[in-house]
This record gives sequence, structure tokens and C-alpha cells, in this order.
Amino acid sequence: MLQVYLDPCTVNSRKVLAGLDLVGAPFELKRIDYLGGGHKQSDFLTINPMGELPAAVDGNLTLAESNAILQYAADLAGAEGQYPKDLKRRADVNRWMLWEACRWFPSCYVYLIEYVVKPLMGAKPDEGVIDREAANWHRLAGILDARLARSKWLTGDDVTIADVAVAAPMPLWKRQRLPLPRHPNLARWMGDIEQLPCWQKTQEAVDRVLLPA
Repeated sequence: MLQVYLDPCTVNSRKVLAGLDLVGAPFELKRIDYLGGGHKQSDFLTINPMGELPAAVDGNLTLAESNAILQYAADLAGAEGQYPKDLKRRADVNRWMLWEACRWFPSCYVYLIEYVVKPLMGAKPDEGVIDREAANWHRLAGILDARLARSKWLTGDDVTIADVAVAAPMPLWKRQRLPLPRHPNLARWMGDIEQLPCWQKTQEAVDRVLLPA
């Protein structure tokens, strides 16, 4: 059985948990205490020398990178609806997942750090950092908005692992102060994401860490 090492409070761990539920992949959860530094301990570093969550192990295969884990798990579960085998449809899913990792995640993460993480640590957001990132974020959000004007989900009429991947960097979009209302199709899609059972199941862990009472 696939073993996954993660802490649900992290963006990419939450992505994997929600995605595994979406595709119906069985797995064994190996919880790593992120806030306690468990991802930097020697036993975990033998699994992922990068010291980053999540990671997965299946027999002699060890995987890091959240999107690679989702792609493997979807194939393992035979979830063709959420990760099509048709080459053109699969390529479309793959390109959005690559885009998320190299473009979208870094931009959304700026807002998460400044408006959510820093306040939790007793620090003030640096509005200059936000100002410098804002134009890039809106450019990327505009690309998503234009795509989502054409269909309910990112790659068509059916939800795929690409939707979970691209939504993951916005775990608390209101607290992140992401201006989604300026991109109505993106805002509509995020509302649909928030209604997915797999997303709702993982929201509690995010709230527990990032929205303390």
C-alpha cells in the first residue's frame, strides 16, 4: 500500500490528501510534525533528502513532489476520470500541474506568508512585498479566469487532479487577501472547489493550525 508522509497543515500535504481522496487511492498515513521540525529529522531525510513534505513510498519507489505523488496515485487507483489516459487530455492536466508548481504556487505563497504566517508569528506583513507581487498574481489569475470561462473545471467538464493542485495554494484565500472577486470565473471555480467533499475533509487541519482560536 502507498505510504504517504505529510502534515495536513502544509499546502502541498493538503493537496495530496485531498487528491488521494478524490481519486480513491488507498494509502497509509505517516504523519510528520511539520511545526515540530519532523521533516528535518534524519529518519525522514532518508526518504526525502530535500527535507520537504509530502513524500510517498510504494515498495522500492520513493516519491517527493506533491504533483508527482498525485499522478502516480491516480494511475495506481485507475482513476481515469480524474487523470485521463487519453494523451491529449492527460497532457492538459499535466501542464496545469506543472504551471501550478512553477508559477502559481510561488505567487500565492507570497500572500500566504505575508498575511497568514507572519501574523501567526507576531510579525507585520510587508506591504511592499505584496505590491511587488500583485501585478504578477493578477496576470496569472487572469490566465486561469480566461480558461475557466470556457468550462466548469480547469480541463473540461469533469474535476481532475489539476483542479486540486491549482486550488491548493489558496487554502485560506480570504485570509491571504487574494483578490479573487476581480476574476469572477476563478472565484466561481474556487467556490466549486470548496464544495468538494475531498476539499472539505482537509480544511479542518488547515483551520486548526492557521486559524487558531
